[in-house]
Amino acid sequence: MKIAYHMPSLDNIYAQRTIYWGFKHAFEDMGHIFLTFTADDDLGKFLSKNNPDIFITSSHFYYQKYLDFSLLKNFRKKGMVLLAKIDFWESPISRVNEAKALKDDIVTVKLIKDGLLGDAFYHVVEQEDKRMEGFKEETGYDYYTIPLAADKTVMRHVFENKFASDISYIGTYLPAKKKFFKEMVFPLAKQYKLKLYGQDWTAYDRAMGMGQRIGQYFNIPIIRSIQKPKLQLDDEAKIYSSANISINVHEGYQKQFGGDCNERTFKIPLCGGFEITDDVACIRKYFKADKEIVIAADAKEWYAKIDYYMKNPQEREAIVSAGQKKVLKSHTYHNRVAEIIKIYQTIKNLK
Repeated sequence: MKIAYHMPSLDNIYAQRTIYWGFKHAFEDMGHIFLTFTADDDLGKFLSKNNPDIFITSSHFYYQKYLDFSLLKNFRKKGMVLLAKIDFWESPISRVNEAKALKDDIVTVKLIKDGLLGDAFYHVVEQEDKRMEGFKEETGYDYYTIPLAADKTVMRHVFENKFASDISYIGTYLPAKKKFFKEMVFPLAKQYKLKLYGQDWTAYDRAMGMGQRIGQYFNIPIIRSIQKPKLQLDDEAKIYSSANISINVHEGYQKQFGGDCNERTFKIPLCGGFEITDDVACIRKYFKADKEIVIAADAKEWYAKIDYYMKNPQEREAIVSAGQKKVLKSHTYHNRVAEIIKIYQTIKNLK
């Protein structure tokens, strides 16, 4: 099959980068042709040349800039299935680059109701999450849950001495996590060898990152690529493999609503790393707590469990093994691709 994946800018250095590569690697590894539609492409020429079976896009305003829904409808009539990732119906996010609540986006809701935005819709969030209440009632469409995952083509166990640490963390510095970092992460450096990696950890990088996002939105070649990723794709596996403990931190709204978690949740176990994560309800659905992953419900447990597993390394081994097996079985991008293919087959049977 031919899969067209809408990725406006390949210069993205944030989470969309690894999600994109995860899907690309999985689709190709499973024998499909993976085509990337970017801001540099003309949609009509791209579709005419490639005739994809599936076109994967997003309801986000940044993606809609490059879409012609009438043109997409013509290709859908010829058999192409349009799959769109939707934004939260009730959004708790207020950052300038994030979409507003979908329910307040009159234009996008009309596109959905008129059958133009997609044949099917998905989100990483679980079905019972309150942020999606009202979507089906208003639009008439269900949405599929396709959580984030780990890329098994790159997330392998590889110890590298330069990444060795007691505790590691990979992620973007976000203002919403500032309090947690200050109270729960930075103090760990007083007792342990703590290594932090990722984007936007300095004011300079945050300013450059904002400029880069603006450059990507307006597709300005020089500005859209002013920053490069701090890490190569396979560096993450090396970091998690080389740390005694890899901590996982979520945003406040994820802990509040509980319906979605980040890629780290799955990446760390997959490459044989030992993970201690803050408490997000859906993680308890995906893993057996303290059997396949270690979850800290509050600050007391956070410090107690880090201290316990640092002092008792033998206790980590069974959890690492069980967590890795669970991810390989259920939470790789290969699993998510299989779900997308099922959605495609369902839609094709209805057409």
